[in-house]
Formats: sequence, C-alpha cells, structure tokens
Amino acid sequence: MIRRINRASLGAELKKIGIHPASYPIFMNKSEIIPFKLLGVRTPAANIIKQEILAAGGDCAVHAGCINCGLEYTDLLLLGTRKHYNILLAKLKIMNYFGLAKIYKELQEFLTGQEVQTVLADGRCLKYEQLAIMGILNITPDSFYAQSRIENVKDAVRNVSKMLEDGASIIDIGGESTRPGSNQVTTDEEISRVVPIIQAIKKEWPKSIISIDTYHARTAEQAIKAGADIINDVTGMTYDDDMAKIAIHYDVPVVLMHMRGTPQNMQQLTTYNNVIEDVCSYLSKQVELLAAKGLEKNKIILDPGIGFAKNAKQNLALMGRLEELVSLGYPVLLAASRKSTIGSVLGDIPAEERLYGTLATSCQAVYAGAHLIRVHDVKANADAVRMLEAILKCQ
Repeated sequence: MIRRINRASLGAELKKIGIHPASYPIFMNKSEIIPFKLLGVRTPAANIIKQEILAAGGDCAVHAGCINCGLEYTDLLLLGTRKHYNILLAKLKIMNYFGLAKIYKELQEFLTGQEVQTVLADGRCLKYEQLAIMGILNITPDSFYAQSRIENVKDAVRNVSKMLEDGASIIDIGGESTRPGSNQVTTDEEISRVVPIIQAIKKEWPKSIISIDTYHARTAEQAIKAGADIINDVTGMTYDDDMAKIAIHYDVPVVLMHMRGTPQNMQQLTTYNNVIEDVCSYLSKQVELLAAKGLEKNKIILDPGIGFAKNAKQNLALMGRLEELVSLGYPVLLAASRKSTIGSVLGDIPAEERLYGTLATSCQAVYAGAHLIRVHDVKANADAVRMLEAILKCQ
C-alpha cells in the first residue's frame, strides 16, 4: 500500500518509523517547498541570488531581462526548502553589496519565525495560542446587520455577557457605522454612544478586553479613559493625525486596517495592480511610519479590510491568500462576518442568512494562521474554529 502523507503529519510519521532523533530536523528541513516573493531587487543582486539558490538545489524565477542586466530592478520568486534557504543565507551573510544585506536580514527573520503577541497597557499579553474571537457590539442605528444594533446600556450588557460566555476574548464597540454609503456622525455623538457602554462593561467585567472601533482620536481617547484597551481604526490611522499620538501616549495596541477613501466613496476605489501585494505593501508602510513615531511591534494588529474598497473577487482573493499577510509577522485580524461578499457568493442572500458563509471564512482564518476574527455570532464561530483547531492539532 502507498499513501500520500499530510504535510502536518510528517513529523509524527517520521517518529513512527523510528528514525534517529538527530536526523529529525534534517528531514523536516527538506520536507516543504516554501515560496518567497521579493519585490524590487536590484538586477545584479537577483542574478547572485538565483545562482546561489540553484547551486543549493532550489530555484528562482526572475524577469526574462534580468540575465543581461537589461533592467535595473526585478521581482523574484524563490522556491526552496529550509535546507536550501539555510545554504543561501550562509552565502548572503558575507555579501554586503547590491542590497543583499537587507535581503539576508529579512529572509532570516522569515525563516527564524517571529513571536506574535499583543501587549495591553496594563501588561496583559495576548499570545494567540488559539484563534481569538472578537465579538461585535454596534451602538448604532444603521449598521448593515440589523440584529447587531444596540440602543441602550442594558441591552449592551446583556449581549456582552452572552458573548463572553460563548468564548469572545475581545468586545469590539463601535458608535458609527462604516458600511458602504454610511454617513458620518459627529464625534460628540459617537462619544455619547460608546462611553457609557464601555463604563458599564468594565464595571461588570473589569478584566474584559474592549476594542474601540473609531477613526477619531478624540473618541479613542475618551473610550480609553472609560476603559477601552485597543483602538480599531478602519483607516489604518490615516484619517486623524492625532490617533498615533493617542495610542502611544496611552500605550494601547491598534488594529491597522487597509482602506481607501471613505465609506461614502470607497467602493469606487477598487482598482489594484495586485490586491494582495498592494494591501500587504500598504500595511507594511503604515507599520514603518508608526514605528518611526514610537509605536512598538507588539502594539500592532493588521486587518486586510474585507469589504472596504474591494469588490467580491478581491475580497475572496485576500481571504484565500491571507497567509501572505500573516507572514509579515504581526497578528492578523479577519473581519468578514456577514459581509456582502458572502451574500454575493451564496446567491445575493441578505445579511440575516450569511451565518454559514461566515463560518467558512472563520475556518479559512484558522487554515491561514490568522490570530483573530471579528464576528457577530460568537458561539457558532467559536464552535467551528475550536473544532477545526482540534482536528489540525491531532494531525
């Protein structure tokens, strides 16, 4: 009998065979081709990398004009196992020219692996041993999913109690809808909606973790003073120049989401060269800008912005290749719950009928190695992802 072995089960199968323990890492380093794409590499550097990875036994795809240096820069796609990359790194380590030193450092970081965690202002640490679930609490009259709307403190407390009981790690509270075509509310109105809710939740559950969904710095500050622990900014902290100052001053983590334009016009801004690369590049640049201002790595969470300046096909592509965003080394949040892409795929069904489609996106977050999901239905999503995690853990 011959059978194909699941990649995740390879380590267990090697041990079952009875191999010598010292040979285990050798086999594992040969077990998987890992593709890496490098952007904007100088042509001489690309030629060197191609030569060295070929010599190691791997491969490298470059632009056809690279061989005679007919162009100044090229993207390249590396194909190799960890064994091949370790050989390549040993060569690149001594090559301090053509930008190879920077490539060496970045490739080494990818292969070494980076601890992903989020540290709250009070010192508590989210380490994401399992997918964290963020429950949605909309203090708005016009959110796209009517059943998620909350109008008073009593209802909010009741809903939060249920979400925490069902497995939510974080409660995400918003006082302004950012659905396509939604209208802005004044900052005063937004603050009056969310602050009493946050205070009531923290009074009832002092150790609960609250995320404030806002792109206004003044709202974020008042929410933090009331007890909020995380800022969730759909504009990636680009709308309000004071948002970064607030986050740094209060030492709170931030969710950086990819978005173009405003909720009023974002669905007219869906042209991309490559939606995956463009989103990853945008968020990477935002991280660099915020790091320069003093925001530490363990204070940053990335969100690809499903439904924000993307059409259905682009949203599906982002979810299908979510692991590429995960590979940047920051916690990644997938917020696809009951969104229009699910409705479109399943036959233009309304938000009220999109639970099962949402569960599929949450399971994809597990497969991609994401760290958080933002959902309306905590119990159903928690059951789905915990079951999938248990299956994958036993491979």
